[in-house]
Amino acid sequence: MKPSTSVAVVGAGNMGGAMLARLRDLAWQVAVHDTDAQAQAQAVTLGAAPCGSAAQAAQSLAPQGVLLVAVVDAAQTESVLWGKAGAGAHLQPGQCVMLCPTLGPATVAAQAERLALQGVDCMDAPMSGGPLRAREGRMSLMVACPDAVWTRHQNLLNALSDQVFRVGTRAGDGARTKLVNNLLAAVNLAGAAEAMALAERLGLDPAATLSVIEASSGQSWIGSDRMRRALAGDLAPRAHVSLLAKDTSLALQAAEDVAFDPPLGRIARALFAQALEQGWADLDDAALLQLMRQR
Repeated sequence: MKPSTSVAVVGAGNMGGAMLARLRDLAWQVAVHDTDAQAQAQAVTLGAAPCGSAAQAAQSLAPQGVLLVAVVDAAQTESVLWGKAGAGAHLQPGQCVMLCPTLGPATVAAQAERLALQGVDCMDAPMSGGPLRAREGRMSLMVACPDAVWTRHQNLLNALSDQVFRVGTRAGDGARTKLVNNLLAAVNLAGAAEAMALAERLGLDPAATLSVIEASSGQSWIGSDRMRRALAGDLAPRAHVSLLAKDTSLALQAAEDVAFDPPLGRIARALFAQALEQGWADLDDAALLQLMRQR
């Protein structure tokens, strides 16, 4: 494939697909690869060039293009870059890999080191905020990369979001920031689900109670977002239970690595583990309300 695209997105699911749509709205040249045929087809309808593999996606890139990796976890990231038909062997010096999944800091550092051996840059750039905010360019991006990489890719970062935070130059600092954020998100979501279940048990109107909370000291963005859906019985996955279950485990591992014991984090991790045991991995994490209703 002739190099022609500014960005190649590997992983066009909820978040990757939303970022791709945002770039296409702004007339960016984008290629796409996803193992899910439906996600790939949806991206193609938006004008993305289809690629049959991550390798082909890398081959589509212009000389200073960016491979935007938006898969789920470390295993999928490894496969995208270094597995069969992976992108890594086809990336050229001057190109960049933008790592958007929630990964452990050591994983990010190892990937950045391996890419650097080929002269390929790495942006440690996990994201937060959900598909709607990603689609509208309002999600948060937590970026760690060298100064030259930051400068070179300002146009892309500003196209993706108006909430881009430079958190450091060390590969892994984006991941560390995201894990701190997601640990708090998990604690806040668990607390919101607990409060809504208690409101119901007390005979209160939970929707009305949530409206009070949203205007009061108990408000949290994730509590409002998830509990509104949960109270409506809408558990269609925007953010799967499995994701915060994974992220809380990664956050606690990072805490252990620096000899920090987060008691609320341990409770949140246990609650998400219980949700997995219920078989809810593929439900929206708003399903935590159902768990609390069982108590």
